Amino acid sequence: MSQTDPPVGPPAHPPRGTGPLAKREARLAWGMLAPTIAAVALVVILPLLAIFWISFKPVELANLRPPEVTVREDVRGKPTAPGDEATLRYRLRNSSQEASIAGVTLRDTLPEGIEIIDGLGDSCAVTGRELFCDFGDWEGGARERLQIKVITAQAFFDGPSPRDSAPIVTGTASNILTNFSFTGENFARIFDSSEFFKVLWVTLFYTVFGTIGALVMGLFAALLLDKSFKGQGILRGLYLFPYVAPVIAVAFAWVLLLDPFSGSINALLVQMGVTDQAINFFGEEPLALIMVTVFEIWRYFPLSFLFILARMQSIDTEMYEAADMDGATPFQQFRYLSLPQLLGILSVLFLLRFIWTFNKFDDIFLLTGGNAGTRTLTVNVYEQAFALSNIGAGAAVAVVIFCCLLLFSVFFFRVMSQEEGL
Repeated sequence: MSQTDPPVGPPAHPPRGTGPLAKREARLAWGMLAPTIAAVALVVILPLLAIFWISFKPVELANLRPPEVTVREDVRGKPTAPGDEATLRYRLRNSSQEASIAGVTLRDTLPEGIEIIDGLGDSCAVTGRELFCDFGDWEGGARERLQIKVITAQAFFDGPSPRDSAPIVTGTASNILTNFSFTGENFARIFDSSEFFKVLWVTLFYTVFGTIGALVMGLFAALLLDKSFKGQGILRGLYLFPYVAPVIAVAFAWVLLLDPFSGSINALLVQMGVTDQAINFFGEEPLALIMVTVFEIWRYFPLSFLFILARMQSIDTEMYEAADMDGATPFQQFRYLSLPQLLGILSVLFLLRFIWTFNKFDDIFLLTGGNAGTRTLTVNVYEQAFALSNIGAGAAVAVVIFCCLLLFSVFFFRVMSQEEGL
């Protein structure tokens, strides 16, 4: 072969993913994902951004509605015949006690058959039957009462009611939810509070032990029901009852059973001599926190049980048969055969259960209302936003919850990636 001959070999191909077909497939994939991305943006991202926005604003429940001018119109004097005098009255006020409204005006079409005698004042003028009043700028809580004395004619009684022509009021006010004034007082109020770190510790205790307990109890239940026996299906269905039952029903049942005055559990403990007096399970520290954690474990272990059992039944049984022939004990089989196969599903369940338990609100609120040392961050969001009417502080606590879960997720995935690398 001469030096001028072209090299012999397969033709060069473009890099994978850069050809026309690959580009069309990528566009198709993004097009199929577009509805999902839009739904996630509307349902998750936009509310999250709104919470971040509100957390830097001094918003209270009274500020959720922007300030506006309210007006009421009526006719005083009850005229009954032409020539009777009456008073056309307008009552206006600023709906906010704090925010100001600029450029307040009133427009209304006066009813036919009336002649104005007095009461217009300097801020009002009438052109034909059109009334226009310019009240200027109003401070918070400002009020104005306009009483126009009129004399009636027959057309007044023959025509429509004065209320048929609704007055129009205008004014410009700054909405605290949409303006660009921000403050860090909400976060300062949270972190300066002496109870914040106690609430954070309660949340971590409830979340960590509730998550680990649910996984351990679910694993134990899966080991019990991994073998086939008579009545296995019925027992599996009963194991799912705590998870599928309505939370308000099971929480109410727990409160009734553990009630210190009429609960069955306390009656049995006293009759058996275990305790001399009734125990207030949901009213004493730290027992209340332990009990709500136990309730969390009992209620949500079926989810772990279901996933772990499904994973265990997919493990090849030949490994266990070989281990039996080698003389391995059941504990050794679980430690060296089952557990490595279950680490993947256990890690996923731990991540999901940690996030869900950290965000849990209804269980604790139904059992204790956040009292007796069971106040978590989610209960704190409710108390700040609704009990104290401070929406901004409640949003700030929600941002703290988001940041805590974000840090945990980053740490979890970093640790998991290192474990997979090993």
